Amino acid sequence: MTIAVFLGKRLLGMAALLLILSLLVYSLLTISPGSPIQALIGPRQATPELVSALTAKYHLDDPFPAQYWNWLTSVVQLDFGRSISVETDSDVLGLITGRIGLSAGLAGYALLIVVAFGIPLGLLAGIRRGRAEDRTVSLFATVGISAPSFVMAIVLLYVFGVALGWFPVYGVGSGFADRVAHLTLPALTIAIFLSAIVIRQTRAASLTVMTQDYVTFARVRGLSRGRIMLRYALRNSSLPVVTSVGILLISAVSSALFAEQVFSVPGVGSLLLQAVTNKDVPVVQGLVMLLGLLVVIVNLVVDLLALVLDPRTRSASRGGV
Repeated sequence: MTIAVFLGKRLLGMAALLLILSLLVYSLLTISPGSPIQALIGPRQATPELVSALTAKYHLDDPFPAQYWNWLTSVVQLDFGRSISVETDSDVLGLITGRIGLSAGLAGYALLIVVAFGIPLGLLAGIRRGRAEDRTVSLFATVGISAPSFVMAIVLLYVFGVALGWFPVYGVGSGFADRVAHLTLPALTIAIFLSAIVIRQTRAASLTVMTQDYVTFARVRGLSRGRIMLRYALRNSSLPVVTSVGILLISAVSSALFAEQVFSVPGVGSLLLQAVTNKDVPVVQGLVMLLGLLVVIVNLVVDLLALVLDPRTRSASRGGV
């Protein structure tokens, strides 16, 4: 099986998964408390004109399959409807795109911290197995995994924001430097948990790599420690690490929900929480669909990176395994 065939099958699988997700998401309108028209009206006054307009827009007089098809065709054209309570009558896609840049910047900042600290610390722990460095790094990883995100957010806010005053405790600031300062504590909140997972994954992978014959032969040949670490240990440990980082990037959405709420960052996470609290069904539908698209894209990118990083996966792909 060639990479092109592999990619084609994955794209078909992604399309099928998104289709199933869209059906589940649209069903939110049906299973919401009360009638669909009440869910769409929200806190607004139910005037006959509004009821008539919403009934016509969402084809609520049609059978469920017809309603779903009309909604799906609108979604394909990036029309997710209009907000009913978060920002009344505002375009849902406009609401999301207005906040997604901030959330993407926060996620990128957190991922940069994870890569800069998680992978080197994991390698250090694996290389120095059983020594003080390994025990220290493993202790940090254990604390990072065990501490809930909302607890870590409050601790960071109090210690570095209130007690020490090193970073702002809320808002997003203006300008690049001010924005980085404001997003540091929320990014750390997300990155501590993710770094702990990456450290454990990298440590386990490097422990396996360091016992392989090719590492022993490299040492016998007199290669420097740095070259062994970069060319052999890091490269051969990268596949499970990349896979775990891709999965953890998805799980960062839930961590961002708490971080954005605690630090008053008006991103996608806080928008989702606000939409759920206010029962704004169109906004929830749009967010879930776009987050679902992000999940399948990240999974595809991770699989493609695995093909690039490990020649054995390319051989398996061509062999049909």
